[in-house]
Amino acid sequence: MTSAKPALPDHSTLLIAGNPAIFHIGSHFLEAAQTLSVPAYIHDVGAAFDAPWPLVQVNWRTRGHRPPRLTAFSRAVGSRCQTDPPRWLLATGAAPITADTLRHLRELGIERLTYLTDDPWNPAHRAGWFLDALPHYDQVFTPRRANIDDLRRLGCQQVHYLPFAYAPHIHFPEAASSDERSQFECDVLFYGGADKDRLPYVLALIKTGLNVHLYGGYWDRHSMTKPYFKGHADPPTLRKAIAGAKITLCLVRRANRDGHVMRTFEAPAMGGCMLTEDTPEHRVLLGDDGVATIYFSGVDDLVSKARWLLQRPEERWRLARAAHASMTTGANTYADRLQTILTAGEGIVSPNSLLNLPEAMT
Repeated sequence: MTSAKPALPDHSTLLIAGNPAIFHIGSHFLEAAQTLSVPAYIHDVGAAFDAPWPLVQVNWRTRGHRPPRLTAFSRAVGSRCQTDPPRWLLATGAAPITADTLRHLRELGIERLTYLTDDPWNPAHRAGWFLDALPHYDQVFTPRRANIDDLRRLGCQQVHYLPFAYAPHIHFPEAASSDERSQFECDVLFYGGADKDRLPYVLALIKTGLNVHLYGGYWDRHSMTKPYFKGHADPPTLRKAIAGAKITLCLVRRANRDGHVMRTFEAPAMGGCMLTEDTPEHRVLLGDDGVATIYFSGVDDLVSKARWLLQRPEERWRLARAAHASMTTGANTYADRLQTILTAGEGIVSPNSLLNLPEAMT
């Protein structure tokens, strides 16, 4: 990692199009901007969905995942930039900004940047209007290598691999109080959505007789996982849940073609002992097997490795300490990622040189 990063231009303002809720990446980047002393404000993408719920559903299901107020939101962003032009626009996820508005921002001299939190070709998210807009960004950042060639074929000129990160003000170790501790103690914790491809892994642990805790969407919709569903965790709950779990499970999202996920960074930063799905990206980010995590490949291997770890408390403690130290002493915060994004947008330096990543990962 480079010892000193290039300075950002003075008096530059950042407009973030994202979700301001504390656990969303838009909020993480806003906090990161404050850390970097970059004046920033956020335009809440939720306004694009500000319509009666039936209309939201109809647009999503029958109009190609289109927000009902896509045009109005996009024009509002353009109007705000016309009145008070920022130096950069950073759109997060499938931000509801149209190609027409992005062309207008180019005429205003605004650097148009986007960070793709999901795979734009995932059938659950794929939207024609969004794919049409993507080539109009000056710089496209993606945390998945599987998207890079697709984005270039789409017409995106500058495409960079940039992993997820953690937010230090949210992702830190926090043990539950003595009164709360029993409600968080478990063998294996998983937080994230109940994707179809994740079910066999979780069900195998449950059938083995392990005490599993599940946080996230849709686990309560399956009869076998519903008894283990603990709700949707806010940041304090999640920190306590990780502290109370002997093992934190790290599964990728297959429909997203993930090589790693947000919890790859978040869980170690919160002090979890990770049992991690084996992928090439995880090996690069977390090191070899047994250094800071134990890897598994397939359902049977997961069960075997979980049993092995549960019998070895000292090894769990060592892995958790190693992962936390590696994560928090490297350049793995969202401020680091934002620095990379903005300096790449300025053409000062390539993202990989700042991240110390091999060029083969682009």
